[in-house]
Amino acid sequence: MTLLRTIAEVRDHVKSARDRGLTVGLVPTMGALHEGHGALMRRAREETGYVVVTIFVNPTQFDRTDDFQKYPRELDTDLAFCERLGLDAVFAPDAREMYPGDYQKMPLTSVDVAGLASRFEGEFRPGHFRGVAMVVAKLFNIVAANRAYFGEKDAQQLAVIQKMTADLNFPITIVPVPTVREPDGLAMSSRNQRLTPDQRRVAPLLYQALREAERLIRNGASSTAEIKRAASALMSRNPVFRIQYLDAVDPATFEPLVQIMGAVRVVAAVWLGEVRLIDNVLVDGA
Repeated sequence: MTLLRTIAEVRDHVKSARDRGLTVGLVPTMGALHEGHGALMRRAREETGYVVVTIFVNPTQFDRTDDFQKYPRELDTDLAFCERLGLDAVFAPDAREMYPGDYQKMPLTSVDVAGLASRFEGEFRPGHFRGVAMVVAKLFNIVAANRAYFGEKDAQQLAVIQKMTADLNFPITIVPVPTVREPDGLAMSSRNQRLTPDQRRVAPLLYQALREAERLIRNGASSTAEIKRAASALMSRNPVFRIQYLDAVDPATFEPLVQIMGAVRVVAAVWLGEVRLIDNVLVDGA
């Protein structure tokens, strides 16, 4: 496995792989790797001949400076993780390589997926999806992969990237990979490391609330208001939870639904102390 630090190095290595007739898979990450990332990497390893993982804590997608500063950075551990999975290359640039100049002051070209990116995560994390779309567009251009792998745990991010890819005609296939969960149901996330032992014990209640919403929908409930009340009540039993949002949305547009008549994604974001968790479940239409 090769560690790459510059854009020029990535392009050289990818060109060499293509010259050998290999398809290229891309797994964008911010590091602090866990088995959720591992599922993306294993899928890429199975489906492509040359796998590039990117590790870059992208400053432009953080709406809070403290969140950016606290985000775990464990490059040596992450490299060992990728090595064990038999990947081909890790691209781990610094901010100057990705954003020449002062990214905090200079005006950047932006990629804004209007509408979709303004709801839920976009509302509560202003500028977040603009930063995500920008860095992913840059990585698509740098790596020029055939396939890129993203987790369904960040479902709205996935929808934003799918829409951006279609609208900008990127010649790349977006591959969604199902959420990987701990045995108690908690979705794997790098932010889980910041939960206290007490918070970690109650954190699975988020997934239990989503599963309750799923159960109601599968049993014929169609009123979003009814479903939200039931799921919120389950979490509200524990005062440590602060619900930021919980709603049923169209899986492609993330528009909130009043009545459920087909496929729906139930999405939620909660605070446990200073840690913000998001999760979702997709319920197929009848």
